[in-house]
Amino acid sequence: MNYEELMLRAITKANKFKYTAKPNPVVGAIIIQGSEIISEGYHEVYGKNHAEINAIEEAQKHLGKKFENFSDLSLICTLEPCSHVGKTGSCAEFIVKKGFKKVIIGAIDPNPKVAGRGIKILESNNIEVEYGLFGDLVEKQNKNFFYKHKNNKPYITVKIASSLDGMSHIDTERVFITSESSRNDIQKIRADHDAILTGGNTLRNDDPDMNARVDFSVNPAKKILLTSKPYSNKSKFFKNACVDVFEINNLSKIIDSYKENEICSILVEAGPKLVNSFLKEGIVDELIVYTSEKKLEKRGVNWFQENNAIENYGFKLESSYKIDTDLKEIFKKDG
Repeated sequence: MNYEELMLRAITKANKFKYTAKPNPVVGAIIIQGSEIISEGYHEVYGKNHAEINAIEEAQKHLGKKFENFSDLSLICTLEPCSHVGKTGSCAEFIVKKGFKKVIIGAIDPNPKVAGRGIKILESNNIEVEYGLFGDLVEKQNKNFFYKHKNNKPYITVKIASSLDGMSHIDTERVFITSESSRNDIQKIRADHDAILTGGNTLRNDDPDMNARVDFSVNPAKKILLTSKPYSNKSKFFKNACVDVFEINNLSKIIDSYKENEICSILVEAGPKLVNSFLKEGIVDELIVYTSEKKLEKRGVNWFQENNAIENYGFKLESSYKIDTDLKEIFKKDG
């Protein structure tokens, strides 16, 4: 088994933990002696051991049996070992302490706190380092993490559900526009994001949970509420959730406040007024639209004033397909 096969194995198996490691990136590590796999480790749970530590602790069990010294071993890891101390210790320093002879890395960590520093620690301690093996796949696997550190802002997705005639809702009553299949699909989108944002009107009118109701383990998203009017923290939105409340209406300033923390992606689920404010601000990266076959006609509230509003905001249709009777379209910023 060569380095390429091992790196692909680590990338593939790491993906199993994408919902429990977030908002951290998913990372895999494999320790080998020659062509023999000694151990494997993955970053399984946010705040717990990183992949390299799990792999080393597993390898430790085989010391004196499968191998005599860590200096006989090589470590393959999908992402550059961290150099800083956060919720866990420095992986790079721990690798040095164990005395590995070689480390093969998929992608350099885009986080400025690491960004090559982990490699420098290894190389300055006479460990042979190779990097760039399937780095493009590692970046794709952790697209929000890489986007955040390359663009200095979280990846912003807006989700809307629309009637066939472009309406959001009816002012006087609550009505489900899209099918149950589409509503189930939205749960997976919530599970993919680190935070979910809504506005005060949606909170007061709909009393939404906005949790990811899925049949697999997922770290609960942070909740973000934007409102300048009174609200009740007894609403479903606040239940078992960590909620940031902003009473200012400067959206760029609000999003900027997440530059320095670990939130890499935010899903906006709100009414037309707040959604249009986000779009006009030019800070949205992706727009997901579920369109029903239903029409609300004169009773409905419009999502947009222009028929081609989405394209006017600089978005390009990336994919379009049916979910039950609904149409799901994904638009991304053109260029």
